Amino acid sequence: MFGRTSPGVLCGLDPVRYTLAGMKILVCIKQVPQKDAPLRLNEKGTWIRDDASWETNEPDAYALEEALRQKEKHGGEVAVVTAGPARAAQVLREALAKGADRAIHLEDDRFAQLDAANTARALAAAIEGENFDLIVTGLQSDDFGAAQTGVLLAEILGIPHATIIIGIEKTDTGLRLKRELEAGHYQYIEMPMPALLTIQSGINKLRYATLIGIRQAKTKPLRKVSWADVEGRLSKHMQRIERLYVPGSQKTTRRIEAPAAEAAKQVVDYLKNEAHVV
Repeated sequence: MFGRTSPGVLCGLDPVRYTLAGMKILVCIKQVPQKDAPLRLNEKGTWIRDDASWETNEPDAYALEEALRQKEKHGGEVAVVTAGPARAAQVLREALAKGADRAIHLEDDRFAQLDAANTARALAAAIEGENFDLIVTGLQSDDFGAAQTGVLLAEILGIPHATIIIGIEKTDTGLRLKRELEAGHYQYIEMPMPALLTIQSGINKLRYATLIGIRQAKTKPLRKVSWADVEGRLSKHMQRIERLYVPGSQKTTRRIEAPAAEAAKQVVDYLKNEAHVV
């Protein structure tokens, strides 16, 4: 998937040659329920209870790793941002411990229930004026799996974007990217900066936070953004969860006692008119 902005033109300006010493990179990170955690629904049946175990969204962890590697190659800084309740600060602290330079936390329980479009609007409002050269997100989240927040954020910011990225090379005029397509095929494209990329899991090997990194994380800047700070940029939800539930058991056994020819007719009739599989 590509942004509507042409790779050769950015916001009506000719592509510029990047001669800066480094890149200013933003990584969007989400906190999601742990994959092996037992999940229980809340009283309204609209989402899981908040007492579940939580972790960094795995695709976002790969986006962070790639951002840190780009910083190590070219210099610059890596900022991380998340939107969610107070507990979501944990994913920011982990990112800071791994090497990110600063963090932004859109802190409020209501951020966790936003649809992809409003999440993108909130993020855009929170980073207004920052002028990042590169924004990276995971391909999708492990909970909602919509794969939309990143591309919507790019459209709101008016910058080009590309998805399913498995290789990034900085050039004099921007970026050379490798995309993963279907059936083992790949695509190579050139893209100017600023740009937004959604990163495919497995692009690299994830690092662990060091003890020194954990100590340093405590002194790194963490800017908090309230609901009131961005509420004016949000719109009516286009999507919301009405109800979650565990499907009930529907297993039944039907016994057919008839001669073979008649039994075959009944089976075909069931498959066509009741099971709707043929």
